Amino acid sequence: MHVPDGFINAPVSAATAVVAAGAVAVSLRGASREQGGERTAPLAGLVAAFIFAVQMLNFPVAAGTSGHLLGGALAAILVGPWTGVLCVSVVLVMQAVLFADGGLTALGVNITDMAIVTTVVAYALFRGLVAVLPRTRRSVTVASFVAALVSVPASAVAFTLLYAVGGTTDVSIGKVATAMVGVHVLIGIGEAAITALTVGAVIAVRPDLVYGARGLQQRLKLRVNGELVDAPGSGPAPAAAAPRSRRRFLAAGLITSFVLAGFVSFYASADPDGLEKVAADHGIDERTEEHANADSPLADYGVKGFDDARLSGGLAGVIGVGATVVAGTGVFWVVRRRRTDEDAATAAPTDTAGTTSTSV
Repeated sequence: MHVPDGFINAPVSAATAVVAAGAVAVSLRGASREQGGERTAPLAGLVAAFIFAVQMLNFPVAAGTSGHLLGGALAAILVGPWTGVLCVSVVLVMQAVLFADGGLTALGVNITDMAIVTTVVAYALFRGLVAVLPRTRRSVTVASFVAALVSVPASAVAFTLLYAVGGTTDVSIGKVATAMVGVHVLIGIGEAAITALTVGAVIAVRPDLVYGARGLQQRLKLRVNGELVDAPGSGPAPAAAAPRSRRRFLAAGLITSFVLAGFVSFYASADPDGLEKVAADHGIDERTEEHANADSPLADYGVKGFDDARLSGGLAGVIGVGATVVAGTGVFWVVRRRRTDEDAATAAPTDTAGTTSTSV
């Protein structure tokens, strides 16, 4: 659902850019609270890279139409809603700047639509479902599925509203809304499946790293004489083992992202995605403008100079994952560093007072 330049007029594009900038600024502060004292910058960077990789895997949803992960629900559940907004925003910036995917003047539209709307809608619904469902890991997976499913048509509705206000062609908004929501409900099913499978897989190996599952971890149960009892010594893993386990998890996730982007992406559907299909069918794309970076070395997810399509696309995917994980980790490292500095500044007066009192 990457909106190109020319779909939305300049005033509305500028307004969404302001909204996006404000949301990112607020998310930077919120993300510092979500990260707390944990070393979550690498995890957040990995989530951004994984979303980038999976977005390259377009899947067929109808005749001549494909869809791909948006990622707002997945990011919010794995690392928190504020951090999730930043994760998807990093992906969208990398795609627009490096790969000419999504217009530069439409970057505010895309961040508002794909990062903010999906994350807010998905996480609000997720928290509501988790509150009423049994407090189990399975409930987290089920809630993830439903939240992701709803977030995609919600994003389609948001685009339709933006187009109703700032669209550059005279088309029937009712028809656009029907087409957008209809196809994106189908795409939402794919989004929901990917999100639930990913969240379920992470919960199975490292539930402590899933933001949406905090407080839901249960002790290992053993069946004794027909009754379930807590297994002895089944509490949290020893602190000394956690860093090594985390490093292994991050390495496995990064390798998976490289494989998806560098190899599996070659087998993705070549059909236009939901927005592209609706735009072509209803004339929304009549005033589409050429991307400012259309001649970049990585435009259209291929490396210029390589004639082999498989090699070109795979190499572009690997470069994209690497660039995204570096950019994402850098952003969240700065967020974490800022939180550390703020905590130190808050504690400084107390330490000073204590020192003064001792000297007296």
